[in-house]
Amino acid sequence: MTESVNSHAQAPVLAIDGPGGAGKGTVSRLIAERLGWHLLDSGALYRLTAQAAVRHAVALNDESALAQLAATLDVAFLAEQGSARVLLEGEDVSAAIRTEQAGERASQVAALPAVRGALLARQRDFQKPPGLVADGRDMGTVVFPGAALKIFLTASAEERARRRFLQLQRAGVDASLPSLLKEIETRDARDMQRAVAPLKPADDAVELDTTELAIPDVVDRIQKLLADSGLAPSV
Repeated sequence: MTESVNSHAQAPVLAIDGPGGAGKGTVSRLIAERLGWHLLDSGALYRLTAQAAVRHAVALNDESALAQLAATLDVAFLAEQGSARVLLEGEDVSAAIRTEQAGERASQVAALPAVRGALLARQRDFQKPPGLVADGRDMGTVVFPGAALKIFLTASAEERARRRFLQLQRAGVDASLPSLLKEIETRDARDMQRAVAPLKPADDAVELDTTELAIPDVVDRIQKLLADSGLAPSV
């Protein structure tokens, strides 16, 4: 048992944090695919907790009941053909947990200390050889403070709203750009001001503003940082 724990502890972690719409999810997935590392979408765990709450009629301000749900979530992440499927209690909820409403619910749930505590150990269980790319809002500050490399991705609220607007348009979903911008600004404020694990860069994080960067450029920059640290091949 000790050998297994030590093996996990020695697996390198790339922590990628930042607000919604900065490109964390896509960048994290692409880097994990390039390196053959495991992937943790921590935000999905909070979205899944909120989704389970709705499914089981648990109020989003019932901290005790939500923490119990979080501790016993029946979830699975399946990587298939360059994308990821998320299962909750055996049902594919990949699309359901990516709506703006799901994101808003997740932000409310993530502000509750007992929920964050319940999910902390589960997130750390993802640290396995050959390495882990951890995507979230407090990966480098709370969940993996000893991560080998910490990245904080950001972009202007206007650019993040524009990206989400275009994404919804491509999916055939009607959306209002001003409404999306307001939702993003509200969520940012809640995430940055919460008492537990507020959204902020780790002291030793490398900050990358993606407002005017294409995803491949961001991926290449991060892989170069990994290579400079001896954690990955050169680009």
